[in-house]
Amino acid sequence: MKQRPTIIVSGKNGQVGSELILLHASYSQFQWIFLDREELDLSSEASISGAFEKYQPAYFVNCAAYTAVDKAEEERGLAEKINAQAVAFIAEKCKAFGTTLIHLSTDYVFDGNGTSPYKTDEPTNPVNFYGATKRAGELCALQNNPKTVIIRTAWVYSTFGKNFVKTMLRLMSERNEISVVKDQVGSPTYARDLAFALAKIVSSEKKHFGIYHFTNEGVISWYDFAIAIKEISGSGCKVNAIPTSAFPTPAKRPQYSVLDNTNLQKDYHIQPRNWKESLQECMSYLQRL
Repeated sequence: MKQRPTIIVSGKNGQVGSELILLHASYSQFQWIFLDREELDLSSEASISGAFEKYQPAYFVNCAAYTAVDKAEEERGLAEKINAQAVAFIAEKCKAFGTTLIHLSTDYVFDGNGTSPYKTDEPTNPVNFYGATKRAGELCALQNNPKTVIIRTAWVYSTFGKNFVKTMLRLMSERNEISVVKDQVGSPTYARDLAFALAKIVSSEKKHFGIYHFTNEGVISWYDFAIAIKEISGSGCKVNAIPTSAFPTPAKRPQYSVLDNTNLQKDYHIQPRNWKESLQECMSYLQRL
């Protein structure tokens, strides 16, 4: 009997990793190996090498990252080690083992000064250290392993972990009034939709390598996002719109984070859903928890 190709998924406890665990049974043509930080320490080359030796993966789906955007301004060494150096080493191992690397990146590689959706080949210009480390990781992955697919995404939320949707629901249940930034716009991404896209890429017979974008369709502000959450949940909390200047953070945020999904639709026939449809689905799951 022919052995099933093995897929290593790093970051199994993160939002996307958790969603992949839920759907992987539908892709039983693969043997899925989900690893957390203890089982696969991205700050240790020995740990990464050990995982490759043990599992001999056909695919490595890297859902792990240093994602604390503000903290990255202080913990620069750690952010760089996880988001750039580890990715470079993973890509080297992928090349040595003939492994396809699928690596998640971010809208933060752009400066946010755009006015139309960012295409995959547009110049990058990160405005914070987190974005700089993620861009470095992209370059290392592409340089070290020709069989690499980079998926940039943005504004990820799900029923798992900490995210904007769950934070808003908690604040709206605790307070009569909240304030949310209105002058940063982008496209939310339901982690379950992103997980399906990753699974479709892995199972696609014809592989296309390089950089792709995936978010849900539609352009909104964080304030618009909060208003939608309020309406769907039926909350009576008042939501006030504020400018970014009223909510200073250690790391600067891009003001325009809309990504162009066209290439992913063309090469992999993946058509993202509208953001509101996905939000309603996620919140219906959250209400059952």
